[in-house]
Amino acid sequence: MAASNPGTSPASDSADREIVATRLFDAPRELVFEAWTNLKHIPHWWGPKGFATTVHEMDVRPGGVWRLTMRGPDGRDYKNRIVFIEVAKPERLVYKHQPEPGSEPVSFQTTVTFVECGGKTEVTVRMLFPSAQARDHVVKTYGAIDGLHVGLGVRSPHGSSWRS
Repeated sequence: MAASNPGTSPASDSADREIVATRLFDAPRELVFEAWTNLKHIPHWWGPKGFATTVHEMDVRPGGVWRLTMRGPDGRDYKNRIVFIEVAKPERLVYKHQPEPGSEPVSFQTTVTFVECGGKTEVTVRMLFPSAQARDHVVKTYGAIDGLHVGLGVRSPHGSSWRS
């Protein structure tokens, strides 16, 4: 049995491989969860500022695939393939970002939690990369931190601001 270091935890051991963001939305948890899992809502809020998102398929169940393309302001298409690992409505989503054939081989796992807070919803997104270098590449090349923050702060598909 390996000795454990009382000053570390699994979370602190992975800090250099993570991107984490939390936001409080002024909407009930079920509505926020639906915005994350209903393909008709995704194009209205997903992705960094200036990007347009097209959802090709979205099968929200363990093993289900979500394929989407984000078109950047420069006209470049970014193909994404996501495989759901865990779906616990309306509390938690866990999915793995896996590259589409012909796209850059960026792979990571994301956990999204939805916590009810007196009629509002706290959403925490935790992206875990296989290495610090992979995380840094996505941050530098794709602006992943800014994109995540913008994505969590945009307007709801129903037209009103979720963030308080």
